Amino acid sequence: MSDLPRKAVTRTAKLAALPLGFAGRATWGLGKRIGGKSAEIVGRELQQRTADQLFKVLGELKGGAMKLGQALSVFESALPEEVAGPYRAALTKLQEAAPPMPTRTVHAVLAERLGAEWRDLFLEFDDKPAAAASIGQVHRAVWHDGREVAVKVQYPGAGDALLSDLNQLSRFARLLGPLVPGMDIKPLITELRDRVSEELDYELEAAAQRQHAEQFADDPDVVVPEVVHQSDQVLVTEWIDGIPMADVITDGTPEQRDRAGQLLARFLFSGPARTGLLHADPHPGNFRLLPVAATEAGDTEDGAQGEDGAGGEDGRDGAVGQWRLGVLDFGTVDRLPGGLPATIGTSLRMTIDGEAEAVYELLREEGFVKDSIDLDPDAVLDYLLPIIEPAQADEFTFTRSWIRQQAARIADVRSPAHQLGKQLNLPPAYLLIHRVTLSTIGVLCQLGATVRLRQELEDWLPGFLAEEVESDESGAAEEDGVAAGA
Repeated sequence: MSDLPRKAVTRTAKLAALPLGFAGRATWGLGKRIGGKSAEIVGRELQQRTADQLFKVLGELKGGAMKLGQALSVFESALPEEVAGPYRAALTKLQEAAPPMPTRTVHAVLAERLGAEWRDLFLEFDDKPAAAASIGQVHRAVWHDGREVAVKVQYPGAGDALLSDLNQLSRFARLLGPLVPGMDIKPLITELRDRVSEELDYELEAAAQRQHAEQFADDPDVVVPEVVHQSDQVLVTEWIDGIPMADVITDGTPEQRDRAGQLLARFLFSGPARTGLLHADPHPGNFRLLPVAATEAGDTEDGAQGEDGAGGEDGRDGAVGQWRLGVLDFGTVDRLPGGLPATIGTSLRMTIDGEAEAVYELLREEGFVKDSIDLDPDAVLDYLLPIIEPAQADEFTFTRSWIRQQAARIADVRSPAHQLGKQLNLPPAYLLIHRVTLSTIGVLCQLGATVRLRQELEDWLPGFLAEEVESDESGAAEEDGVAAGA
């Protein structure tokens, strides 16, 4: 039996207290202002108290509450600094840690799923969790063959808790709206709820991770740990060290930030093309920056390291070429057998080229503009251009100020962008792609990374290069001609 607050009454009471707490603190703030404190000081205190309660509850409950917290954490860079400051530390805590599951519960799950002699499978097993997430926690261990491994153990009752939390959270999703200006929280909660069964299925996760590990086995830029063993509620994978992305965000050098951003963008767009799967949980807790060993980086003939040689014992002072991206947690993926839809690349390219009518017609065909609505194609182009600014330049620096401008532009109810955005429709097939893209951009802005995004789009996004489309069309025409001749 888990010691987590699993009972529906307990969890519901904790979650239901959140909106009441928000209202109570607002009343408290009003009283403080009447008492003479400045609005600015009261506002800061109010934000801190709100952050403390919100993320304390989300972290304690784990389940769907923590899952939502992690999903929201990548968007904090869109908040105005005076609002984001108090939330940032609390959000970061959700990415890497949570109150641990009792040791006796971990042992009970391992005995049930791996057998009574489960300890024989390991040379070493650390009872203290190395990381805790929304539905499970990770323990460091040494497999019986000597490999260092990560043992992911699912919380008992995680499925019921996940659904209960998300159902409860959806009831007051509107109150969470200010956390992410311009974003409707309710569809995000619905999408998380719809994927509960997939995330709880470690067999599906193992299959997705194996597929990525195979495709990226010899990749110079991306490392995916191999799956060692999988059973119901327990997943054992190779352990990888490295600098957590959250640490790169807070303490990384400019070189580390840029390299992490470039590799994150590369993985986002190359993954679906190479595996037919989109990693759909891109919060910083799922990524590591790994130093490349000197032998891998390439030594010079006289034994000295080349220009990209890493410095320092742990590689933290390494140059740009000395870092790889470690990717973890494949519990949530979008299955895209043909890679990312070519419509995305084609519409991006036509938007950059200023082809308003063509973009509008393509969006209408794909269901982004409903048949019952007529919009001005030029207005649609004006709405899209600022959003795709990173794809226009050869190199773009993602900043908190840039994403705040975009969020403010879309969130301002008086602006044409807000009104037009409300009229656009997001087809179901694009929901997860949209969230993953926004989340990745959020992380890039947290990093403040300078990224050659256009190069990644040209390399991996179908339809982005006009030559691809022309080549496909000519190829189809040749095939038709051959068929006709036959």
